Parts: sequence; C-alpha cells; structure tokens
Amino acid sequence: MNVTTKIAPPPGIDAAEWQIRCDLAALYRLVAHFRMTDFIYTHISARLPGPDHHFLINDYGVMFHEMRASDLVKIDLAGNRVETPAQTGKTVNQAGFTIHSAIHMARPDLMCVVHTHTSAGIAVAAQEQGLLPISQHAMKFYGCLSYHGYEGIALDLDERERIVSDLGQNKAMILRNHGLLVGGRTIQEAFHEIYFLERACQAQVAALSGGAKLVIPPREVCEHTAAQFRMDEAMRMAHYEMAWQSALRLVEDGPTDYRS
Repeated sequence: MNVTTKIAPPPGIDAAEWQIRCDLAALYRLVAHFRMTDFIYTHISARLPGPDHHFLINDYGVMFHEMRASDLVKIDLAGNRVETPAQTGKTVNQAGFTIHSAIHMARPDLMCVVHTHTSAGIAVAAQEQGLLPISQHAMKFYGCLSYHGYEGIALDLDERERIVSDLGQNKAMILRNHGLLVGGRTIQEAFHEIYFLERACQAQVAALSGGAKLVIPPREVCEHTAAQFRMDEAMRMAHYEMAWQSALRLVEDGPTDYRS
C-alpha cells in the first residue's frame, strides 16, 4: 500500500479522492522541501476521477510546507468550489485557476499540473535562447519543451487557449518571464518532471554565471539522450513510483501530518 494512505478518509470523501488528496499534499511539501516555492503563490493541481471534471488546488494562503489533504479545495472547470462543509472559508487564486484549468480542460492525459516561480526557472524564462542542452537534466526535455509568451498576470480567461496551443502535446513548458509549468499522467510523474526541469534551469544559470564558453553536445547526442529518457513506458512509470516512495520519507516527520 502507498505510504500516503495511513489515515482513513473523513466522512464524505471516498478512498480514491482521499488518496489523490494525500499524494497532492505530499507533492506540495516536496516542492517546499526542494525550495521551489514562492511564498503563498504558484499552484499544484490534480484532476479527480469521474465525469464531473473536478480538480483539487490549494487553499490560497496555506504555505506549501504545511499543506494537508484537507486543505485542498475541490473546484470545477469554471472555478466554482464544489461545496461541502469542509470547503467553507477556502479561497482559490484567480491566476492559478486560469493556468491550471486551461491544462485540465484540454489535456485529459495530464492528471497533475505543477507551476513554479523559482529564481532559476524565471531566469531561464527570461533568456532568449530558453533552456540549453548543456546538462543531462536538460536533455530530458530536448525536442519536447514548449514556450508561452508573457501576457501579464494570468487573469484573462482568453489566455487559456494560447497556453494550451503553445503547450501542444508536450508535458513541460517555460512561461516566458514567468516560470515553469509541467504536467504528468500521475502525481508521481509530475514530481519527476518539475524536479528535472528545475535542476536543468539551476545548472544553466550556474554555467552561464561562470563566463566560460559552454560545451553543447551535438544534436544527435541530444536526441539520443532524450530518447533514452523516454524508455519503455512501464519501466518509466515504475521508476517514477520508486523515486516517489523514496522522496516521501523526506516529508514524513513534519509538525502536522500531510495526510490529515
């Protein structure tokens, strides 16, 4: 059994939703552990199973390192809270809704969406050349990384169409002058994607700061490495799960239990 299921779901929440809530709360805490937060801003969302197209997002104002399963807010694709007694008093950030609802509406294959404003992510988002294939981490995204031009704070629902169009069929995107965005078929995959993309950006900022000429591998090497990352799907998903279970030990001993 997944270690995030030690606490039974509260009344009114079925086991499937509770598992997703626990996993998503754990992901919030892991993002905080790896210092990918921006105070109370940015968001991580997860789609719930079923025909209603509901998804979970953070209660605006709760810090990532203190996120609990019960803090997550269930909303529909119009941004309306799906009212239950547990939802009373919770709020959702408008810009977060705009970005995340765009992906959930258009990409049913991406169950989890992560958006960050890290220093390294913003720095690379502001560099004209974007992410360079100068590290093994970066080559994971070679040929499958999208870019979306900055349009201001994401309050205009019309921007959703352009976000989706720019993302295309990729799972990762750099939002110019803004930050990073990734999606995953599972919460475990989304964690893996944002971890690698963030580390690739950190490596690029560090390499550029040295002032020395960069070594960029030949195109065929970049393509070969990217293909190696896209190994057999079953092996890839098993690897994401193994890495996830290991990472969970990093957030097991918080002052409050993320599974509450």
